[in-house]
Amino acid sequence: MSGENKKRRYHTPPGRMLKGIQVRLDPTPRQMGLLASHAGAARFVYNMAYSHIISQLHGLVRVNGDGKADWSMPALRRWWNEWKHELAPWWAENSKEAYTSGLQALSDAFSNYFKSRNGQRKGERVGWPRRKTKHHSIPKFTYTTGSFGLIDGDMCALRLPRIGRVHCFENLHKLVQPADKILALSVRQKHGKWYATLRVETDQPKPVSTLHGSIGIDLNCGDNILTTSDGLVVANPKYYQKTARKLARAQHCLARKKPGSKRRERQVRKVSRLQEKIACQRSNLRHKITHMLATTYKHIGIEDLNVKGMTRRPQPKENPDNPNHYLPNNAKAKSGLNKSILDVGFGEIRRQLEYKCHTSGAILHVIDRWYPSSKTCSGCGMVKTKLSLNQRTFICDSCGLILPRDLNAAININHIGSTPMLNARGETHETGSLTPVSEPVPSKHPTVYREGNAYRATRIRCKTRSHPSKNKTPGVLVSSQQKQTN
Repeated sequence: MSGENKKRRYHTPPGRMLKGIQVRLDPTPRQMGLLASHAGAARFVYNMAYSHIISQLHGLVRVNGDGKADWSMPALRRWWNEWKHELAPWWAENSKEAYTSGLQALSDAFSNYFKSRNGQRKGERVGWPRRKTKHHSIPKFTYTTGSFGLIDGDMCALRLPRIGRVHCFENLHKLVQPADKILALSVRQKHGKWYATLRVETDQPKPVSTLHGSIGIDLNCGDNILTTSDGLVVANPKYYQKTARKLARAQHCLARKKPGSKRRERQVRKVSRLQEKIACQRSNLRHKITHMLATTYKHIGIEDLNVKGMTRRPQPKENPDNPNHYLPNNAKAKSGLNKSILDVGFGEIRRQLEYKCHTSGAILHVIDRWYPSSKTCSGCGMVKTKLSLNQRTFICDSCGLILPRDLNAAININHIGSTPMLNARGETHETGSLTPVSEPVPSKHPTVYREGNAYRATRIRCKTRSHPSKNKTPGVLVSSQQKQTN
């Protein structure tokens, strides 16, 4: 194949970093039509170029150069400039950046597929590129050149070529500093609303000077989202379960609507609003938790959880005594567990901690996934051979320590995370700040059971519970003011 896509990677100058800023747009009805037209133009040129590459692969169209097909960006751009007057006589109605973004998406799709097949791309196996449809693809396009970006003297607006001034819901001059450089601007529609994402080159922030201590975090999908080594417990709101019945009813109504009808369009918007509500609630809670952790502690330890393996469906078990029949495999119970795990979002919490620790100057320690944090006693170090999931209290058979299971695991994670760990290849599991840990940080809570800080718990702005061993009333969080009055 001759379609090797060699993209020029942008090299950030020293002392600078790249970040994304997403704002919601407030377009007029006319501008909404123009935004949809630009997104449709990007989808149109993507499908037309896809057909052109398929024709080259089948030998119907000649290729200039070696190989059967050429999906590189220069080749696709030359083909589009040659045939755009015949394929799309209306091409001048939209910005050229809309067509460029569609061609770039197709070039990246074919390049990622062949790199993944040849083992040159990390991650999961990438499938063969497919066509984009109007109702099953995300309307989006990107500006990389031209007069796009902020408007001088207008704090809540963006300039989009061929569309004009588009009002925003946020003050962009507070988000983008005068010394920042806007490299690209992507526009997409999500849940019926238009959003703009600015890729900005900005100065690296100064590390937070108030970082102190170390903490271990044990994630859970039950009644609590996480438990820290200093006793802070964040309750699980279970946003999906609270809206699951209403969402199921709305989806059942959607299934009974006639395709292409106005009632089906209205019902689609209702389902989308419910899904957007769940997504916003999840994102809000995760950002508050990770922001509090990354701006408070110097060393943070978490586990390297295999979320894909944890949410894998159980395999069917065939009955040897009765052919073509299968034994029970608890698929329904496993399905409910998978929903709870995905509702909490273990991977998203880790992703946010990684980039927020890098920004604040904290150090994130990722503990090996095979470390028995729940089976190890935080007092004497004895490791149990078996510990079922329904046993929520850890009882040590050696020293007699009794602790909640999640708190014991969090303390162990804090012990291991305070010291750099080496894996089988001799590499450390540290992410976040580039400064390695020179000396082990002594743990504050080797065997002591402590209550979480009430002030820190209120900053999360969600329901929290402290362990009942320190409170007179179980399940009640005692604030610092109440302790002083008592």
